[in-house]
Amino acid sequence: MVRVSWTIQALDDLDAICEFIARDVPRYAQVFALKIFEAADRLESFPLSGRMVPEIGKKEIREIIFGDYRIVYRVLKDEVEIITVHHGAKLLDPQKIITSD
Repeated sequence: MVRVSWTIQALDDLDAICEFIARDVPRYAQVFALKIFEAADRLESFPLSGRMVPEIGKKEIREIIFGDYRIVYRVLKDEVEIITVHHGAKLLDPQKIITSD
């Protein structure tokens, strides 16, 4: 089992998404955040369960899909680091991911 950690960027991303959702349905924003954290926590047991991020092509940079969102993470020796939570309709800047090393 590995430890799941979140970068400041990933937490900021999730916060911005939840603020946007809360404009219409505040309760759903809370549920959404909880579900995102639950999805990420499953990586403790299955760190390689996500696919490689196509825009990056590095086996240690992976993603799981949650609804319309991509949870992008880095697999390290004994840790999974959540890098960003990104809406699937928006372009993902590979440089943003790579420079977070």
